[in-house]
Amino acid sequence: MSESLFPLLRCTKRHLLVVENGLLVLLLTAMILLATLQIILRNGWATGLSWADPALRVAVLWITLLGAMAATRDSNHIKIDLLTRFLPAQLKIYAQLITDLFSAFICGILAWHGGHFVYFEWQDESILFASVPAWACELIIPFGFGVMALRFLVSGLLKISPQSSR
Repeated sequence: MSESLFPLLRCTKRHLLVVENGLLVLLLTAMILLATLQIILRNGWATGLSWADPALRVAVLWITLLGAMAATRDSNHIKIDLLTRFLPAQLKIYAQLITDLFSAFICGILAWHGGHFVYFEWQDESILFASVPAWACELIIPFGFGVMALRFLVSGLLKISPQSSR
């Protein structure tokens, strides 16, 4: 690879990190404010926003998958690694490789079927709330699992690259 490409990749990675974290913060803040407003409206004036509850359910889906994407980005996702604790270093790398590739495979399957689900919702022209189509709110499913699959795949492949032994 060209040496001039690495600064561009680092810059892109840094910008993606800011966008991902910014989306998480923005979405969580909006969820808290909207839920608080709903509580105040219901308890204080016996009313509420008709679209707020479905919007909050969609926001939970989005924040869950954005959080899972961030967890895979930082390798902070849930791991059941009882076996790898007792393996020698050389075998541990292969166990982690198998785990990463299996996780990439599962996330890839979920992304694929999530894409079909979104496509079927688009065909059905389902509306969730306030004239917002269901498919638009569910796009995070194939996107999120696709990003996680890619991150697991890259993580696994980096474990067997010649530079990882340095």
